[in-house]
Amino acid sequence: MKNPFKEKPWYKTLSNKYVWVSLSFLTWMIFLDNYSYFEHRFLNKQIDELEENASYYQNEIKKDEEKIKQLKNPLQIEKYAREKYFMKKDSEDIYIIEFKGDTIKKEE
Repeated sequence: MKNPFKEKPWYKTLSNKYVWVSLSFLTWMIFLDNYSYFEHRFLNKQIDELEENASYYQNEIKKDEEKIKQLKNPLQIEKYAREKYFMKKDSEDIYIIEFKGDTIKKEE
């Protein structure tokens, strides 16, 4: 019995052992290996996120260094304490002024 597809070009290609070895190798490398294509994509995304985080924190460090330079001045320390922690001098009085439509409601 003779194979009717033996002379067809697609049969010759698929019956070639080098094609099968190449296909199995590519399948292994793309899907099954520890360093597969998908694993590389995942790792590259993580690297990009970490680089973004690093640049963000470097910018925050620069901002904090500028604040530290400003806080070496006693007048700036006083201004910061007044704004951030609502501190006052002993001789000062603080008055709270409520406006109509404030978001804070009184307990009655």
